[in-house]
Amino acid sequence: MVTHLTEEISRSVWFGWGDPGRARPLTPAALAYLRRTLRLASVGAAHPPVDLADVRVGPVALDEGALAGFRAITGAEHVSTDATERIRHAGGKSTPDLLRRRSGDALDAPDAVVYPGSSAEVRGILDLCGKRQLAVVAFGGGTSVVGGVEPLRGRFAGVITLDLRRMDRLLHVDRLSRTASFEAGIRGPALEAALAPHGFTLGHFPQSHQEATLGGYVATRSAGQASTGYGRADDLVKSVHLETPVGPFDAGSLAPGTAAGPKLLDVVVGSEGTLGVITSATMKVSPAPADKVYGAWSFPTFEAGAEALRRLRQDGVRGDMPHVCRLSDTDETASTFKLGGAKTAALSRYLAVRGQKTPALALFVWEGGRPEATARRRRSARILRRGGGIPLGPLPGRSWEHGRFNAPYLRDELLTRGVYVETLETAATWGRVEETYRSVRRAILTALQEKGGGAYVQTHISHVYSDGASLYFTFLAGLEEDGLAQNARVKAAASHAIVAAGATITHHHAVGMDHAPYMRAEIGDLGVRVLAGIKATLDPRGIMNPGKLIPAAPTDPPDPTDPTDPTDPPDLEAPQ
Repeated sequence: MVTHLTEEISRSVWFGWGDPGRARPLTPAALAYLRRTLRLASVGAAHPPVDLADVRVGPVALDEGALAGFRAITGAEHVSTDATERIRHAGGKSTPDLLRRRSGDALDAPDAVVYPGSSAEVRGILDLCGKRQLAVVAFGGGTSVVGGVEPLRGRFAGVITLDLRRMDRLLHVDRLSRTASFEAGIRGPALEAALAPHGFTLGHFPQSHQEATLGGYVATRSAGQASTGYGRADDLVKSVHLETPVGPFDAGSLAPGTAAGPKLLDVVVGSEGTLGVITSATMKVSPAPADKVYGAWSFPTFEAGAEALRRLRQDGVRGDMPHVCRLSDTDETASTFKLGGAKTAALSRYLAVRGQKTPALALFVWEGGRPEATARRRRSARILRRGGGIPLGPLPGRSWEHGRFNAPYLRDELLTRGVYVETLETAATWGRVEETYRSVRRAILTALQEKGGGAYVQTHISHVYSDGASLYFTFLAGLEEDGLAQNARVKAAASHAIVAAGATITHHHAVGMDHAPYMRAEIGDLGVRVLAGIKATLDPRGIMNPGKLIPAAPTDPPDPTDPTDPTDPPDLEAPQ
């Protein structure tokens, strides 16, 4: 075991999410709801994970010369071949990752975990890996849900995971320009804590906030829950330092505007570790809000609520948009009301009296000074009321914010109870949002019910743009005997439906392995060749995070009738 592991990480549960001390068991009401909704005979602790000592891990494929080389660069205490550390880095936090680990399968764990402390050490490690033909996976918080940090060996002699947790400092704050520079391994809570004495916030709070790192935000084009107000990671990043196998690469400019050719920063943002290792970044920051104002509205249908959000974004004053803007469909709203206790039950009865028996709940948070934020909420309310919204006060928004980082813990509990649960997301233009919602939801339900049994799909809009919105799907069913095959079947069906609808294959979960087969439909054959050409320039040996982002060249004609075929059928190209 390496000696520098933080207390937070050392007490993390190996097979699941975060700090197990924060996990909460399902209530009797929730268990009853699951049994009834999913038509399960029982929801019990039928699928507990194996003990850590029983996890299968393969032999270390690195020779002593390679390990000695890593130790000479970082110090021996920062190189680990310990089985526990290798298991912890055997993948991300997707449902397949968790299913494999819970069953005791970590045979694909990296051969070693290396913890660099500087860009220079990263550079030395990449040089050594290139010479020895070792694959490299950059690892921040390990929160990928699309196979983005799987330690794939491929054709290489071995694979190491490069964990950046030692590189976690705030480097500089420019108060006048409102920018701050950080090392890439800093995690969300530590980043906010470092900015707080300076009076700033990054304002980036994805659901993975407690575990994810700044480097991960940038590498995956992350979208935080407050991105409607603060912007996505790709809106916030100004410049990045990337260590590549052929040398250091500084992308971006601190100048407020430039016409100096194509924006090379976008080569790095969203590159998912396939071109090099992000070691630092300069980000736009905002004054920390003095207060928050909450609001909730109920709409008669999901479609009516979506139309109200479109009007709010397009017709309202731009500065009046809430920082958090979230609309649940009727299924997600029903689940919220049924599991929320007496107060939400009272809201449900009140809405039924008002004629909304199957409502769609919208939640909003405005940040800033209280008088200003209150005025923005008041002006927004006029548009929301015109769209059929019924105001419900601040309680639902406050309640959501209180538990907004808890869903990953709930997934661990559901898997233990024998319930399959997964999420996926997309984004579409306003003219395609409704059809995308209906077709993807239908595809998920059909795939879930293929083997019989109940299924539940709930959806919400979490990010609103002038030209469209995101759609985030959460779906549950009884866990089949082969959970991996179940997951592959459902994800393939949903992905084909997304592409057929002309939506994006991913809005904020990144590409990783899961979405790579669908990239041709997103960017075309020539676009894939452009990405491959950039990789060939910065990573000529192909050692950086192989198997991610860039789809392999198709070898067989796709079968358009097979929803599990990982190759993009030509007839699923996005409509023009």
